[in-house]
Amino acid sequence: MSVPPDQTKDVFQQMMQAGQSMTKAYMDFLTKQQSGSPAAGSPPAMPMPDLEPFAKMQQEFAAQHAQLWQSMLQRKQGEAAEPLVKPEPGDRRFSAPEWAENPVFDYLRQAYLLNSTFLTKAAETAPIEDGPNKTRMQFVTRLLVEAMAPSNFAATNPEFIKTAVETKGESITNGLKNMLEDLQKGRISMTDEAAFEIGTNIATTPGSVVYENELIQLIQYTPTTDKVAERPLLIFPPFINKFYLMDLQPENSFVAYAVEQGFTVFLVSWRSATEEQARITWEDYLEMGPLTALRVVREITGVAKPNVLGFCIGGPMICSALALLKARGEDPVESLTLMTSLLDYSEPGEIGSLLTEAGVAAYEAKIGKGGVMHGRELAAVFSALRSNDLIWQYVVGNYLKGNTPKPFDLLYWNSDSTNLPGPCFTWYLRNMYLNNALRVPGKLEMLGQKIDLGKINVPSYIMAAREDHLVLWHAAYLSRKILGGPSTFALAASGHIAGSINPASKNRRSYWVNDSEETLTAEEWLDGSVEQKGSWWPHWAEWLGERSGRKIAAPRKPGNATYREIEPAPGRYVKAKAT
Repeated sequence: MSVPPDQTKDVFQQMMQAGQSMTKAYMDFLTKQQSGSPAAGSPPAMPMPDLEPFAKMQQEFAAQHAQLWQSMLQRKQGEAAEPLVKPEPGDRRFSAPEWAENPVFDYLRQAYLLNSTFLTKAAETAPIEDGPNKTRMQFVTRLLVEAMAPSNFAATNPEFIKTAVETKGESITNGLKNMLEDLQKGRISMTDEAAFEIGTNIATTPGSVVYENELIQLIQYTPTTDKVAERPLLIFPPFINKFYLMDLQPENSFVAYAVEQGFTVFLVSWRSATEEQARITWEDYLEMGPLTALRVVREITGVAKPNVLGFCIGGPMICSALALLKARGEDPVESLTLMTSLLDYSEPGEIGSLLTEAGVAAYEAKIGKGGVMHGRELAAVFSALRSNDLIWQYVVGNYLKGNTPKPFDLLYWNSDSTNLPGPCFTWYLRNMYLNNALRVPGKLEMLGQKIDLGKINVPSYIMAAREDHLVLWHAAYLSRKILGGPSTFALAASGHIAGSINPASKNRRSYWVNDSEETLTAEEWLDGSVEQKGSWWPHWAEWLGERSGRKIAAPRKPGNATYREIEPAPGRYVKAKAT
């Protein structure tokens, strides 16, 4: 499996030439932006940026490569040489001993790490004003850097060679088979999908579908306690995913936990759009989704003001509905919980930087009047945001090593995409992400009413995740300044999913709370917060319990005389595969 170290000389020279060419092209581009006279009516040219820091960075980059080459020569002569650069902690791409044992692969690894660090710093320090354009450039740079890792290619990955030798070529055969199967699926397999079946070993919390229309099924879950809180809880998951992220397996089911705390739980299961739903709008979602679900829950329980919870995009959806009902003169709910949701899109993260006026206009022209946004396209975007974790590790494992992915319920859910009606999808992109109009009182009109989220004056529990890359926690915190009622903010450790779905029984991670009643910025809130060990779920359950009324006998059967059981939970809508 050895490769002559002399061959690294050609590789080194090519890398240096590529780095120098890239630097020259970058500087030429910046210079060209400043040269020449502006056309009539065009904005004046910006001042020429100071390129000295970039030139210094390029010189350091060249010196590091020269030093790396010198260390490789020392290894050739039998001298010990400490690595010039090492992978970041947690980077598993180069953890196999073969990367360090063989001089050629050690050189490729270190040269890649130097190159990726240089490109990343170049994107970070580029003389471009902070904002969507710079974030977009950083994102594209990261995609390029992660895609070009030597671990992703058979010829430059020693683990591929070792595995092929040990299995006598069987790993190559299995890898090709895995790749062909994934090409037929149109996506990369992340888990053993045969290991899960919705309603059998995933999404198994007992309950009944008590209402359905063209867009939703409403599930009422079976109580597990003799007494339940008088006021029910109605959950709105995001309509871009299947709801069972909140009901994976019993040990990590948020729904099951809420039921165990003595709450009567209802949940909306959104339908994956087909061509029959291709013209459904945002207002249709409001009418057939939260407005209808709230009415049915009231009629079943006899409670005029249930508690509601919105997760991710379910947050702005339910808040739009509550503001609309307030405009109609109604007082619809007792409390509001938001899990990793945005109401103010001024800090939308990488997703926001990818959405341009031209891009949204193209979507509007294609599906804005009727059509379907296919779930696999959305899934590809979300995977690209974490390409090392959600793309390249499976390319290496499935195709280069010929492995079969292990069963993992969360990744099964992640692969179970949902289609969206084009009119609803494009309305959301333009009015939320591009225009950031939901936060502005009276800016948006829905079903004939001006929307003002400040009129929602009920207590709210706002949960965010500290490492969330989809809903930045600083942005989620801004909801406290938009909603009209008193709010409690809880900041969970980890990311968008792991921070939200953190079972109390496992007592992992931690969360932060701050009981100050002063008007604080996000950083001021964090500075004064107290870290609590374990899941945030019990803290939320205690808060919700204080707003759920007295204890009453648990209902003996779901629904009522008007709304009878249609089918057992989880229902057929969630089982339908996006096509």
